[in-house]
Amino acid sequence: MRLQVLVDADNVPPARIRAVLAELPSYADIVAIGSARALARVGWPENARVEEATGWQRADVVLAQIHEGGDDPLVLVSGDGDFALLAQQHGGPVLVVSEAASAQLRRVATVIDPVHDGTDRLRGWLAAVLEGS
Repeated sequence: MRLQVLVDADNVPPARIRAVLAELPSYADIVAIGSARALARVGWPENARVEEATGWQRADVVLAQIHEGGDDPLVLVSGDGDFALLAQQHGGPVLVVSEAASAQLRRVATVIDPVHDGTDRLRGWLAAVLEGS
């Protein structure tokens, strides 16, 4: 099983990103896109693909292009409503990590804020979708 993790580093504060990274299995396929400043505020795992993208909505475009559909779980670390269609069309379970996810995302995915909700919900979601992998 593959676990794709797409991180919009400009859209989510570092504490939430770090909370997610701490709970991911080592084999997670992590892609982080954002400004140099936002990317520098997080210690990324060695296996993470980290790319700078500048300009309005540029990170969204790059992450959408990188997204691979399928039935495997997807974690979107972004509350941006621009990802609602991507989440809706993804064939597998989708988790959104954000402190203020858009209403569009809340309608099509599970939303967790690990800072306010704690990491137990995050761990529980990961365990449920990765069971048997």
